[in-house]
Amino acid sequence: MAIDPGAHIDGVHLTIPSLDRSVAFYEERIGLRVHRRDAASAAMGVGGRDLLVLHESPDAPHVRGTTGLYHFAILVPSRPDLGAALRHLAGLKTPFQGFSDHLVSEAIYLADPDGNGIEIYRDRPRSEWPFVDGVLQMGSEPLDLQSLLADATASWAGLPPETRIGHVHLHIADLDDAERFYRDGLGLDLIQRYGGSAAFLSAGGYHHHVAVNTWAGLGAPRPPAGAVGLDHVVIRVPTARALTSLAEHLQQAGIAHATDADAIRVSDPSGNRLVVAA
Repeated sequence: MAIDPGAHIDGVHLTIPSLDRSVAFYEERIGLRVHRRDAASAAMGVGGRDLLVLHESPDAPHVRGTTGLYHFAILVPSRPDLGAALRHLAGLKTPFQGFSDHLVSEAIYLADPDGNGIEIYRDRPRSEWPFVDGVLQMGSEPLDLQSLLADATASWAGLPPETRIGHVHLHIADLDDAERFYRDGLGLDLIQRYGGSAAFLSAGGYHHHVAVNTWAGLGAPRPPAGAVGLDHVVIRVPTARALTSLAEHLQQAGIAHATDADAIRVSDPSGNRLVVAA
């Protein structure tokens, strides 16, 4: 069973200790806007769907070396948009964690005030993606920062309205278990394995919607409930029928899940929680 090719990552929910601090960071540094806010949560995006939802828990523990979020990736529409984001972040003296040319995309990496990893990237046109013997090639080459800055749009006005969440990258405990869940359970296609410690999977021929890795350690434990970091990922499928088909497949595969009228709630073998919605 393959998931509907129109499936994509729709949003990410994070647990954070200070809503004021996190909202300020994502507004000022990243360029998201608040869609809705109450005393304990804020939904943010670029005016359409919620891309990021922050849930405040002042006593949430900080943990490392567990399963959970490695990074979530914000996909901007063009190279000039990525260049503008880079110039804006550098102008605010934002610490960066790295820069990469992945052959299919160009990416910059940083973290929010609580250590949640963020990638901001742009895709190359699919016609430029490299294939060898029909297999998509992804790499990690140095990013040409001067060229990227030279292509930047003239001014910064936040992220453009076409921005969306392109993919998520998760820490998991066991690569084979995770791969079976995302490939055989959710129905994503395995695009690439990387060094025996990471795998990249997608729907509809994309380079990846979900990546998983064991870089927090083989057999990494789950974080305690309510810890700072990932609460859940929202995956969107285009039709109610696609959602029903997925629920039927999960049932046949014996994968525990909960369903209601418009969503499936399921966790991968490492406890990373997903909500699949139509």
